[in-house]
Amino acid sequence: MTETLPDMLRASVRFLGRVLGDVIRAEDGEPVFSQIEDIRRASVGFHRDGTEAAAMLMAERLERLSMPDTVRFAHSFACFLQITNIAEDQIQRRRGRAGGARSDTLAGALRALAAEGVGVDQVMALLNGALVAPVITAHPSEVRRKSVLDRQGAIADDLDAFDHATSDAERARLERELMRQVAIFWRTRLLRNVKLGVGDEIENAVSYFERSFLPELPRLYAHWLDVLGDPERLPSFLRVGSWVGGDRDGNPFVTQAVMRQAMARQSRAALRMYLDAIHGLGAELSISAGLAGVTPALQALADAAPNPSPQKADEPYRLALTTIYARLAATYPLLTGEPPARRPAGPAEPYDGPDALRADLQTVLDSLLTRHGAAFARGPLPDLIRAVEIFGFHLARLDLRQNSAVHARVTAELLKGAGVCEDYEALDEAARCDLLLAELAHGRLLHTPFADYSEETRREYDILTAAADLKRRYGRDAIRAQIVSNTTSMSDLLEVYVLLKEVGLFTPGEPARTQVFAEPLFETIADLRAAPDIMARYLALPIIRQLVEPVGIQEVMIGYSDSNKDGSYLTSTWELHQASLELAEVMRSAGLRLQLFHGRGGAVGRGGGSSFDALLAQPQGTIGGRIRITEQGEVVANKYADPELARQSLETLASGVVLASLRKPAQSELPAPHAQTMDALAVQAMRAYRALVYETPGFADYFFAATPISEIADLNIGSRPTSRQAKRSIEGLRAIPWVFSWSQSRALLPGWYGFGSAVAKAGASMAHMRDLHEAWPFFSSALANMEMVLAKGDMAIAARYAGLVEDRSLADLVFGKIRAEWERTTHTLLEITGQSALLEKNPDLAAVIRSRLPYIDPLNHLQIELIRRRRGGEDTEAVREGIHLTINGVAAGLRNTG
Repeated sequence: MTETLPDMLRASVRFLGRVLGDVIRAEDGEPVFSQIEDIRRASVGFHRDGTEAAAMLMAERLERLSMPDTVRFAHSFACFLQITNIAEDQIQRRRGRAGGARSDTLAGALRALAAEGVGVDQVMALLNGALVAPVITAHPSEVRRKSVLDRQGAIADDLDAFDHATSDAERARLERELMRQVAIFWRTRLLRNVKLGVGDEIENAVSYFERSFLPELPRLYAHWLDVLGDPERLPSFLRVGSWVGGDRDGNPFVTQAVMRQAMARQSRAALRMYLDAIHGLGAELSISAGLAGVTPALQALADAAPNPSPQKADEPYRLALTTIYARLAATYPLLTGEPPARRPAGPAEPYDGPDALRADLQTVLDSLLTRHGAAFARGPLPDLIRAVEIFGFHLARLDLRQNSAVHARVTAELLKGAGVCEDYEALDEAARCDLLLAELAHGRLLHTPFADYSEETRREYDILTAAADLKRRYGRDAIRAQIVSNTTSMSDLLEVYVLLKEVGLFTPGEPARTQVFAEPLFETIADLRAAPDIMARYLALPIIRQLVEPVGIQEVMIGYSDSNKDGSYLTSTWELHQASLELAEVMRSAGLRLQLFHGRGGAVGRGGGSSFDALLAQPQGTIGGRIRITEQGEVVANKYADPELARQSLETLASGVVLASLRKPAQSELPAPHAQTMDALAVQAMRAYRALVYETPGFADYFFAATPISEIADLNIGSRPTSRQAKRSIEGLRAIPWVFSWSQSRALLPGWYGFGSAVAKAGASMAHMRDLHEAWPFFSSALANMEMVLAKGDMAIAARYAGLVEDRSLADLVFGKIRAEWERTTHTLLEITGQSALLEKNPDLAAVIRSRLPYIDPLNHLQIELIRRRRGGEDTEAVREGIHLTINGVAAGLRNTG
C-alpha cells in the first residue's frame, strides 16, 4: 500500500519532534518539557474535539505561564514549527526524486505537449529565444536569521542521510548527529538583535546563490540535455537576477557604495567557484601527451602556462588549465578587491570578460572531445562552461529601481541648474515629453560639477555613474534595466533616459543607443488600466523604437501587491490578467515581443501561491517563453535555501513557462461571457473592499490596533521602512507589512475580502460560476489560492485581535463587516467548488495545514496577551522578545505570509 503524504509527514514530524523533545529534556529538564507538552496536548485536543472544555483547558495552561515561561514556550513552539517545515521539505525532496510522472518537470511538459502534437523541435525553437529568470529581492517578510537557516539546512541534510541509511549502526550514528544539530538549533537565538542592513541583505542573497544556484543550475541544464534528446546546443535561457543593492525605491540606505559592494560580493562568489573548479580539473586531467594528442589550440594554451612545472611538462591539459587559472586569478582582485585564496603558478594577463574565459575552457573541452570522444560531453568541465555562460563575472543581473517621483525631482533640478527649464514639474505631460525628447536628441549634458545639487540628486547621479562603471567592469549583462516604480506616464520613462545620458549609458544620435533600458512598473488598479495606452504611445516614439527594435523585446513589470492593496484580491488578479492581454497586443502591433516581469510576493494577497499553476493560468500569448518573477522574503528560503528543493523549484518554473507558451488554448480560454462575468465581479469586489478599507471611518485606527503592525515595524527583518509616510495611513503603508500584519492576526484579509459580496451582487448564476471554475484555469487558480488562505485563517482568533481595539464600537463595526464577508466568501466558494468543507478536494494540503494549527494557535493567543501588556505600558525586553518570537513562530507555521 502506497504511503500517503499525510502519513509520511506525520511520521517525519513525529520523529523530529521526538528528537527535539529529547533535547529539551536533556537541556532544560523534565518539568520544562512536561509544561510544553501539556500545552501542546491541550491545543491538539482543542483542534480534535473543538469543545468549550478543550478551549478552556488550553487557555488555562497558557494563562498559568510566567513571563520567562511565556518566552520559553514561544521559543519552543516556534522551533517546533521550523522543525515541521524541515519535515515537510524532506517529503517534497522525496517526491521530487520520484520525479518521472510529475507534470511540473520539463519531461512532464514534453509529455503533455506531445499529447497535443507539439514536438521537441518546437520546444527547442521556443527555448532559443527564451528567458526565465527568478529575481531575488530583499523585501522584508523573512523573519529567520541566516544562522537559523543554516541550522535548518544542517538538520535537513542529516534527516536526508538518515532516510538513506542502510544499517542500524548508521542510523544510530545519524540520530546522534541529529540530536547534536537540534541541540544547537534549540539554543540558537531565533531573533536578530540588531536591525538588518543592506550589507546583511546582500550577504543573505549571495548565500542562496552560493549554496543553490551556482552548483544546481549547471546540473539542471545537463539533465535537460538528456530530457531533450541531447540537442547540439541548449541555450542558457534560465538565469537569475537580483534587486539587492540596486533597489532604491523607498530605501535611502542603498547608495553607490552599497551597489559596488553587492556586485563585488556576487562576483567573488562566482569567480571563487570557477577557480575551485579549474583547480579541480587541473588535478583530474593528468592525460599525458605521450599517450594522447591534443588540438593545436589546446597546445597553444598549454605553451602559455606561467612557470610551467617540470612534472607537468608532458601534461598539456594541466598546463592549459594552469594558464586559465592564472588569468582568472589575475582577474579576481580587479573585480572583488581581494586576492584569491589559492595563488596562481605565476603572473598572467587578466581576462577582459567572461566570454574570453569561456572560450579558453571551450578550447580544453573541444580537444578532449576531438581526441577522446563523448566520454567528456558530460561532467565537471561542461558544467563549468555552462556556469560561466549563465553567471558571467557578475553572477546575477542587478536591476536598478527607483520611484518615478524621484526621477522627476532629479530631472527638474538638473534642467533648472543647466538653465533649460525653471520649473519642469509644473509642466503638463505633453510639455514634459517635448522637453525630454529635445534633450535626448543632442549630446549636451545637464550635470555640472560646479552646481550645488540636493543630496537626492547627488545620490542618484552617483549611483548611475557607478552603474556605468560596473557595466564596464563586470560585463554588459551585469546591469540591464532601470525599473520605474509608480509609472503613470510616458515622461516617467523618458526621464530615465535623460538621466542615463548624463553618465554615458544612453547615447544620442541616428540611431540612438542605450546600455540600460527604462522599464515601467505599473502597480495600482488605475495604472494597470492605463498601461496599454501609455506603452502604445511610448513605443510609437521614433527614438524609443531605435532603442528597442535591435533587441525586439520590451519588458513591462506589473505589480501584484499594490494593486491588491488598492482594489482587492479578485480585482487585482483580473486587472493583471486583462493588462497582460492588452500589453501583449500592444507589443504585437509594434512588432515586438512582450516580456512580463511579475512583481509577486509570498502571500496570496501579493501574488503568491503555486508558481506552476500561476503560469498555466496566465492568459494565452502573454508569456511566449519569456518571463521574470520576483522571489521575496520567506519564499526565497523556502524555495532556494536547500539545493535539491532549489533545483525542483527552478525546473518547475521552466516547465511552467514551456507549457504555458506552447499549450493549445483551451476552448474556454476567454469567451465573452467569462470576461463579462469577471468584469462585473471585479467591479463589485473592488467596491466592497474599498468600502471597508478606504471608506469606513476609523478603519486605519482599527488596523493599527487589531494587528501587530506596530510590533512588526520593530522587528529587525529588513533595511526598508514599513511605511512611505510618517503619518499613519493605509495609503502610505507598504504592501508587505500590510499583508504580513493581516496574516499574523489570522484574518488574512488581502487574500479574499470582497469575493463573497462580488458574487452576490454581480448577477451571475451559481451554475455559471461553477462553469467558470470547471473550465477556466484562470478562475480555478484564483479560487484555489483563495481557498488556501481561508483554510489558514481563523475568525475566532481574529476576533481576539479585534479585542485589542480600545474603541469598542469601532471594533464591533469593522470586525462585524470582516466576519460577515468571511462567512459570505467561504459559503460562496464552497458552493462554487462543490465542497462541504475547505480543501475537501485537496486532502494533502488540508492535512499539512491542519497539522500546523495546534502549534500556531497558542502562539496567536500569547501574542495577543503580550501586545496588550506592551501597549498598556509593560514595554519590557521580555515582553518584546515574547511578541517577536510569536511573530516568528506564526510566520513559520503559515509559511507564505509576506
